[in-house]
Amino acid sequence: MDLSIVILSYYNKNLVKEFLTNIFELRLPYDYEIIVVDNASYDGLAELIRDDFPGVKFIQSKKNGGFAYGNNLGIKQARGKYILLCNPDLAVLSAGIEILYNYMEDHPEVGLAGPRLINADQSIQYSCTRFPDWRLPLYRRTLLGETKKGQTWLDQYLMKKVNHYHNFYVPALFGACLIIRTEYLNKVGLLDEKYFMYMEDLDWSRRFWENGFKVAYVGQAEIIHLHRRQSASENIMKSFFNKPARNHIVSFIKYLLKFRNHQLPKAE
Repeated sequence: MDLSIVILSYYNKNLVKEFLTNIFELRLPYDYEIIVVDNASYDGLAELIRDDFPGVKFIQSKKNGGFAYGNNLGIKQARGKYILLCNPDLAVLSAGIEILYNYMEDHPEVGLAGPRLINADQSIQYSCTRFPDWRLPLYRRTLLGETKKGQTWLDQYLMKKVNHYHNFYVPALFGACLIIRTEYLNKVGLLDEKYFMYMEDLDWSRRFWENGFKVAYVGQAEIIHLHRRQSASENIMKSFFNKPARNHIVSFIKYLLKFRNHQLPKAE
């Protein structure tokens, strides 16, 4: 099996339907499988897969254990040489998946890679980052990020000054679309399920580097991501009453505690 495509859904039945149709229309030149995981939304996705996509493997999670938990259910069932983790809000209108696959074939030193994600209007989503410090939730989740100091920090963190149409090694990638070399998971391990949402992709990227495998941004591979990030709250206290922001902050604290005695890996 060349490729396993894992799609995690939480109340996204219609998006999954559109994305599955998109994938099959690509006529990918691989021996591949598709695994759809429903994170306990029970929104009719099981029946949709059964009736419209009988060749797709479906996993029904009995609980919503979060991003890492749900994706790990799919990863454990995957048989491919590579695993492509996908959010359901993606659209592939070019050879993005094939370019990612070929990049992994040509770069055995790379264990984890991601494409250039773009918005529907063709603008770039900054999905590769440097390793953050304690300022991350302040500048990402509050209006402090709109200050001159905050903008300078965020531009550096999000690597905005590099050419995102090129391929290069990066410290970390966001998890909306990732391709993994399956054999390296024996050493690196699965996504850490202690994170309910956020930071699991940063944690994973860091562990790939720590175990001697490179992480790459494949700017030549273009994939549309329809996600819309919520705007920052006015202050840090209001952020705690915003569930996504609260999850982000709690996960970041867990990340800092987990790696507090680790040196940053040289991501090059």
